[in-house]
Amino acid sequence: MPDTGHTAGRIVVGVDGSMSSERTLGWALEQARLTGATVVAVHAWDVPVGYGVPMRLAADEDLAGAAERLLEETLAKVAVGYPDVHLERRVRRGHPATVLLDVAGNADLLVVGSHGYGGFVGAPLGSGSQDRIPHAPRPGGGGRGAGGLVAPSGPPAPPA
Repeated sequence: MPDTGHTAGRIVVGVDGSMSSERTLGWALEQARLTGATVVAVHAWDVPVGYGVPMRLAADEDLAGAAERLLEETLAKVAVGYPDVHLERRVRRGHPATVLLDVAGNADLLVVGSHGYGGFVGAPLGSGSQDRIPHAPRPGGGGRGAGGLVAPSGPPAPPA
C-alpha cells in the first residue's frame, strides 16, 4: 500500500492567546487525552498592515519572538493539566487561514475557536474560522460549545 503521508491521530488547533483560543486548545487537549492523538498547536503571525501597506516597525521589534512567547505562555497555562498528551508547536508567518490549512494538510481534525483577537464582536465564528472550515481537508470544527469553542459542541466524546 503506498504511503499517502497521512499521520493518524493529529489534532491541529489554532491558538491566538485569547480566552476563546484557550478554551479551544483545552478542548483539543481533552480530545487528544481521550483518543491518544497528538495536538499540534499553531500560532500564525504577520507584519501588521495599515491602509494596505505593511506598517513600519521599530528596529528592536521582534514579532516572531513575540509570537513564540505568546504560544508558549498559552500552552503553559492550558496544557499543564495534560502531561501525557503529546504536544507539538508551530509558529509561522502568514495569514491564519493559510497557515492553519497548510499545517492541517494531513491532520485528522482541525479545531478553531469562535473568535479571538482581531475579530468582530458578536460574530458567531471568527473570520479565520469562516475562511477555513469550508476548505479544510479533514474534519473540522468551529463554533460555540458548552465545553469549548469547537464543534461538535460540548466536551469530546470518549473513543469508541
